This record gives sequence, structure tokens and C-alpha cells, in this order.
Amino acid sequence: MEEASADGADVTSTVSAEQRRRLTMLVPMVSAYLRRARNDMPPVIRKVFEQAGLGARHGAVLGLVVSSGPASVSEVARQLGLGLTNASQLSGELTRAGLLQRRNDPADHRRTLLSAAPEYRAAFEEFLARRSAGLFRAMGRLTPEEQHGFLAGLQAWVDEIEGDRGGAAERRA
Repeated sequence: MEEASADGADVTSTVSAEQRRRLTMLVPMVSAYLRRARNDMPPVIRKVFEQAGLGARHGAVLGLVVSSGPASVSEVARQLGLGLTNASQLSGELTRAGLLQRRNDPADHRRTLLSAAPEYRAAFEEFLARRSAGLFRAMGRLTPEEQHGFLAGLQAWVDEIEGDRGGAAERRA
């Protein structure tokens, strides 16, 4: 059975039945790993998350800001596919919890930049490194061509997810 996208295009004709079977087995395993993030957090970060009632979406914002360096709320929204209101709310809650700091952009004082609070930065960087280590080891087992293909495939998946999110927003409107 072929699957059609929202616009009616066949999305499985280039994906074999065996590849579809493997993907449908692997995606839940990746999803389960991602849901376990809170358990892998350093105690100091986990305690703040629990006390402030923060969740996975907050972790995504914090992870983006720690990995990319200072970012505006609009950059966070764009990178994570969030609405500006949601990105502002999440970053505000992280700021109130003490995990993020806000400061004026020295190049444009109308713009506010988010950055990791210095007292938590090292702990969150260690968390990100530990959570990424398995992925980096897996990439190390691949040839350069396979690494390129893996990254291209992952980017294509992210692009589809972003497209799905846009379509869901359009369907709700």
C-alpha cells in the first residue's frame, strides 16, 4: 500500500517495504531515547526543571541556546519551529527558573539576546555532550559518504517535520 502526503503525492515509492519496516521500528526507539532526557540530566539541572515545572520543550530551548550561543527569541522560534509567543513564554519560564539570562544585543539595543546562565552552563554542556556521545560514536563507525548521507537524511527528516508542523497549523486555522 502506497502512502500519500497531504498534497496527494506518493511518499513511499522510493522507499522499499524493508526500509519502511526498519524505519518504523527505529523511530520509536529514538523517540524513547529522547523522552528519557530528564533522567540523564545532571542533578542540579534536573532539580531546577522539577522545581520550576519545566518540560521537554524547555529543554529544547535551553539546548539550542547553549549549543548555538546567544540567540534572540525570534531565532529560537525559527530554529525550533515554534510560534513567537510560545518561544517567548518558554524562554521567560527558563529565565525565571534562572537557567537563561536576557540581555540587550550590543549591536542592536532593540533586540534581546538569550544566553545560558553561567552557573548552569557547564552542567548543561556536560549533559548535551553525554546525550550526544552515542550519536557521535555511531557517526564514527560510518564512512565519510555514509556520514554525509546520514546527515542529509536527518536534515530531510527535519525539513519534513517542519513542513508537517506548518501543515498542522494551517489545518487548525
